[in-house]
Order: sequence, then structure tokens, then C-alpha cells
Amino acid sequence: MLTEEEIKEIFLKTDAFLEGHFLLSSGLHSPYYLQCAKVLQYPEFAEILCREIGDKVKELDVEIDFVIAPAIGGIIVSYETARHLGVRGIFAERKDGVNLILRRGFEIKPGEKALVVEDVVTTGKSTKETMEVVKSCGGEVVAVASLVDRSGGSVDFGVPFVTLWSLEVPAYKPESCPICREGKIPLEKPGSRKIV
Repeated sequence: MLTEEEIKEIFLKTDAFLEGHFLLSSGLHSPYYLQCAKVLQYPEFAEILCREIGDKVKELDVEIDFVIAPAIGGIIVSYETARHLGVRGIFAERKDGVNLILRRGFEIKPGEKALVVEDVVTTGKSTKETMEVVKSCGGEVVAVASLVDRSGGSVDFGVPFVTLWSLEVPAYKPESCPICREGKIPLEKPGSRKIV
């Protein structure tokens, strides 16, 4: 198993740990952003990281029929983790940029057990929405996993949650963002989710 320090080194080596002024998918502002796509563009790192997730999930000793993630950030994580667990990997995507749904012929049969994966968890909103997709199809979420938990462990999914790198990164409501108040660094939105 890799240590959190080794995980961090992979993010730093691939320039995936960014500093600046970022609008997160949650609508919050932060001086740091973890751009997992910059890590996952390298198949060797995607394989290493997702194998780590798979190994941590195996330690939970839960039955898993499939892995599911919210698009776009979780697609590679879902695929690679599913490959290491020997199950299928699917993803949910947003309809009209808002609600997560299954498309592309993906199906979840009643009673099937899911591992929900994500690249980065901040508030857990996308992960919880993906959990609802599974439940709405009659599936059961047995665990959640992420490459990074930037909530510092404060998000509760109601099922076991494993992550490779847990850190507490400051996040501010727009009206109380000190970076906005300083007015020196423009706000960037690197994520894929439409903010409503």
C-alpha cells in the first residue's frame, strides 16, 4: 500500500496540485485545486492509484457487482477500479447539465451491489447524487471510495468510505472568500460540473 505522502508525490510530479483561486463544483472558493485529470492522463498512475483503491475496498470484505462514478472526473477511476476488482465499471452523467442519470445503455439490476467512486470528494454532493442513481434503480451502495478526500474526513456517506489521500483544504462561501476580497487573483473554474 502507498502512503499518503507517496500519493501526494504523484500529484506533485504531474502538476495536479494547483494553487490560485478556484471555483469548486460545490460552489465554494478555494486557494487549492486537485486536478485529478492531470494524474489520470498517465495510464501507469491511473493503474497504481485505482489498484490502491481496489485493495482498500477488498479489505472491507463487501460484495461488489459493479463500480459507478459521476462523469466526467470519475470515469477513469470507475473503469480502472472495476478492472482491478474484476467487475464492470459504469458512470452516471448529467442530463441538461443538472441531474445525474444513467445513459448509453447502462443498467443497474435490482439488488446489485455498487461501489461508488470519485476522483475528489469535497462536500460529497456528486457522490451522494450517484448513490441516489444506484438506489433509484434498486441497487445497493455498499461502499464509497475516492482518490482524494479534501473534506478531511468530514463527509458521511452512511456506508464505509475509503480514500487514498485525506486532507483539509480551505473552502469558502463566495461572500466570505478572502481571495475575492483581496481582488488580486482571478477566479478559475477548472471542474466539469455546471454550477447552478
